[in-house]
Amino acid sequence: MHQAGELNIDMALFRCEQMLQEGAAIIDVGGESTRPGAEPVGVQQELDRVLPIVNAIHKRFDTIISIDTSSPELMLEAAKVGAGLLNDVRALSRPGAIEAAAATGLPVCLMHMQGQPQTMQQQPDYGNVVREVIDYLLARVASCEQAGIERSQLILDPGFGFGKSVEHNLVLLNRLPQLVAQGMPVLVGLSRKSLIGKVLGREVDQRLAGSLALALLAAQRGASIIRVHDVQQTVDAISLWAAVDREMVAGSE
Repeated sequence: MHQAGELNIDMALFRCEQMLQEGAAIIDVGGESTRPGAEPVGVQQELDRVLPIVNAIHKRFDTIISIDTSSPELMLEAAKVGAGLLNDVRALSRPGAIEAAAATGLPVCLMHMQGQPQTMQQQPDYGNVVREVIDYLLARVASCEQAGIERSQLILDPGFGFGKSVEHNLVLLNRLPQLVAQGMPVLVGLSRKSLIGKVLGREVDQRLAGSLALALLAAQRGASIIRVHDVQQTVDAISLWAAVDREMVAGSE
């Protein structure tokens, strides 16, 4: 068991170094899958999976470590070993989570999800998906502020693929500037999502082009943070767009 743990840490450090060399600015570490249909993980198991890796990354690399968790226990413990950002798909809705997040003093990413991972993709339903996502996130922002977490410490994530149909996802991406207009940084995770498979008919290992297209569209619509699997390719695509965009601005002056 000890040897397996060391192997996992070595693999994580190798992957972390690779992503940083490719241009990643944040390394996201999680111990519980939140894919559609995923089963929950016990708190102790989540702690055992995440803390040694966070500690090892923090000791070796100068980077921001994001903790993908909804567990207040992990939020508190991860902050002690080098975490720099809390990323919660449940937007600090678990009992004790908002108090734990406030106690860490760390920035927090709040994500919208309709339902729970086990059932969220069965029948997602909205009257107005853009309005409902924004209203939910703003309500969570208000709760955070009441708990002592300043708005300047908050990041918003519309939760693509978390209780949303293909149409819901497409509308949310198209109207992303409405979420950006709320004045907080927006994080977008679209890399390899089933949306790409359903629109293009591509399996997971054939979704690079689709992932790059969506990352670029998100950046153009104001997203500040793009969560991806294919770091180098995404960095290249967005860097080229940024270079052209700067040239257009310079040319218009």
